[in-house]
Amino acid sequence: MSLSKSSTYTPTYQEEESLLESNYSLIAGIDEVGRGTLAGPVVAASVILSPNPKGNWVNLVRDSKQMTPNQRESLLPYIKEAALSSEIGISTSIEIDDIGIVNATNLAMKRALNQMALQPQFLLVDAVTLPDLSIPQKAIVHGDSLCLSIAAASIVAKVTRDEMMTQEDVTYPGYGFAKHKGYGTSEHLFNLRNHLACPIHRKGFRPVVNYIPTLSHLKENRLLERWGKRLAARELIRNGYTVLEMNYSAAPYGEIDVVAREDDTVVFVEVEFSTQKILARPEDQMNDSKLAKLFNSMNI
Repeated sequence: MSLSKSSTYTPTYQEEESLLESNYSLIAGIDEVGRGTLAGPVVAASVILSPNPKGNWVNLVRDSKQMTPNQRESLLPYIKEAALSSEIGISTSIEIDDIGIVNATNLAMKRALNQMALQPQFLLVDAVTLPDLSIPQKAIVHGDSLCLSIAAASIVAKVTRDEMMTQEDVTYPGYGFAKHKGYGTSEHLFNLRNHLACPIHRKGFRPVVNYIPTLSHLKENRLLERWGKRLAARELIRNGYTVLEMNYSAAPYGEIDVVAREDDTVVFVEVEFSTQKILARPEDQMNDSKLAKLFNSMNI
């Protein structure tokens, strides 16, 4: 695997070395990605590097924003190998809308910490201090540019979130999520104006708040079925599935609404939607004809 330089500046291990001299051996660097996007989750990573990690890769670590996708992806295996523990935490766009981006960011960071196999003895956090923690910590402004473990966490978080947004591009085509990852680029804003907000857009962020589709708009433009399928796909993703295809053509039998995978199991989903508050059981919406179409489509 080849690694190429991305900047003339390398974050140092100075903060970690100082803490090691103070008898802290498990030091976690924490950073987040996606705080300023218009769509998708905020993703945090917590990384405990082995003391004084060695190798050429160490000199290539940067703030993830200064690196290309290929550079980040090339470094990720080295970071994972050198890490005593590395975990991510996620706050969804729904949680961001419910509790605000600051609280959602803190929640994602705490979730990353709670996932760790090793309990950190000290935290180095990019820019912020996490409330209600008993673990001693230090906020470092521009920590992803100054501190090696925080920079490593920024890479882990960035690669993870980019993969998630590429997956969301399959579920919600037309917005360009695989390209801009939810940030407010001119392309994203153009697509937002034309398609209106989708379920992973952050409803409280501007200008998203100006493009929230109403139920009457969805009905008038015959978009309810499309939204029903997208919401079903989103629920599958929330439950650990990977969406492989939307509106999969299985001629001559028709179309499969969602094709998804969980581990080694592939699932084929027929989506039924209703505007009524009281819904019938899902199994009541399926008849012999629909089941036959679904089974025949699965065998193509």
